[in-house]
Amino acid sequence: MAERRMFAKRIIESASFLKMPISSRELYFHLCLNADDDGVVEAYNVMNLVKATEDDLRVLMSKGYVQVLNPDLVTYISDWLEHNKLRPDRKIDSIYKDLLLQILPNVQLLEKKDRADRKKKKASEVTEDDGDTHGTSQGQTEDINGTAQYSVVEDSIGKKKQHENSVLTNEFESGNINKLSQDGENHENFIVWKFSQNKLKQSAKLVRQLSGEFPTIS
Repeated sequence: MAERRMFAKRIIESASFLKMPISSRELYFHLCLNADDDGVVEAYNVMNLVKATEDDLRVLMSKGYVQVLNPDLVTYISDWLEHNKLRPDRKIDSIYKDLLLQILPNVQLLEKKDRADRKKKKASEVTEDDGDTHGTSQGQTEDINGTAQYSVVEDSIGKKKQHENSVLTNEFESGNINKLSQDGENHENFIVWKFSQNKLKQSAKLVRQLSGEFPTIS
């Protein structure tokens, strides 16, 4: 249900409307505020909300502002389309639409329509090549090529990094530490490796201290 509704000044500032009791006018405003997109509202709930009486509803009926559709006080706002101009693509049909058309077969209702730029293709128009056309609900096309290129670049970077790590590991195991420390390309990696080795040694020392292998150094 919408959070905002509009009112036509021609209706609510007319002499016929202003001559009604304040309680009836208040009920009318709240009925319009709580009506669905077809102008149908459950008047009984609204009457309990604003502490209105059935006499207030009868006044509105006698003036032709509303029409009650059934004993449960489901009510139609007679001037609904004059109050509110809705977009067909945003309209939600009333759950009481069938009842409304049964009681008031000549009532004018706004027909729900899809937006022209969001019309879906028929099944016969969708080919095997275009599939779902990779579109979104807003008619935008996914950047498939860009995504694929990004994946290739990311995979290439990952493989290069793995190769560099493998070379560093082989150099470490073969004892060529001095070569790595002087190599400009791998100097930064060497520093990181050296730092990690020191951290491992400190952690191992701490574990042995906690396990009591040698006395704690104060």
